[in-house]
Amino acid sequence: MNSQYEAILRTYAARQAKGRRELDERLLRIQKQIPSLAPLEASLASLQAEKVRSAIEGSQEERSRLEKEIDLLRSKRKQLLEKEGYTLLDLEPSFVCPDCRDTGFIGTEKCHCFLQAEIDLIYNQSHLKEILKEENFHSFSYAWYEGEDQDIMKRHVMDAWLFIEAFDTSFQNLLLLGEVGTGKTFLSNCIAKELMDTGHSVVYLTAFQLFELLSKAVFGDPRGQAYEQQAYPYIFDCDLLIIDDLGTELSNSFTISQFFLCINERILRRKSTLISSNLDMEALKNTYSERTLSRIISSYTIRQLPGSDIRIRKKLQSSA
Repeated sequence: MNSQYEAILRTYAARQAKGRRELDERLLRIQKQIPSLAPLEASLASLQAEKVRSAIEGSQEERSRLEKEIDLLRSKRKQLLEKEGYTLLDLEPSFVCPDCRDTGFIGTEKCHCFLQAEIDLIYNQSHLKEILKEENFHSFSYAWYEGEDQDIMKRHVMDAWLFIEAFDTSFQNLLLLGEVGTGKTFLSNCIAKELMDTGHSVVYLTAFQLFELLSKAVFGDPRGQAYEQQAYPYIFDCDLLIIDDLGTELSNSFTISQFFLCINERILRRKSTLISSNLDMEALKNTYSERTLSRIISSYTIRQLPGSDIRIRKKLQSSA
């Protein structure tokens, strides 16, 4: 909504103001430590202006002379800074997002950081971020898997890392299958955290939340569905869509058609999707149609997680 959009823009304005203030304070500190830097900068600016004029009016010899003098002054500036423990980067503003220089836009397109800010706001992903503090690769334990199951799980975790590392260069999708409590959601959260930490936009929805949102966006009261209409595009445009617990929702002709639309549209847009489900392949085919299953088989890496319900074992262990 407009008020939400303006709130994000205010965040970027505050970020830019903070960056300018920090740069001004840093430049003032550097000028006090290196008094000779200011006149050197003035000479450098003057020579650069001369170089611009000579490109129109001057000779090649004049331009070459100016370039040599500019290079000499730049070298002196670098030496002065390094002597006091600074670098050339200290003379430039620093940015939270170097890609858009904290404007939120690259040209006329929204930067990935702006997209993530919108997603954080609309889907209240601060809740997800709290979960990710507990559920990530650092806290992942193989102790809950035994024997061959542990070896299988290690391979699946390696596959998850390969998915993350190739995320920007190779279009991939993941389908995680397994019994209740075998770690599908935990592994999904591990992947989500790594991608969010590197500035990718991630939307996490349970299957119930996904289909409820789609239903309200399509059939809801026009006067009360602004949220759903705003959120709808992110299902198709985010870098990674996580659909958790597929098969736990109430299935009908609408959910079946919308599920195919969702995964097919993201495949066409080459946007990655991660799906977890307690259903096996046969149940997926019977629930969502053979056409949908065929699309998944052709475009997804499918992994079957081993083991039994970890949550029950954890509870039994803690109460023992």
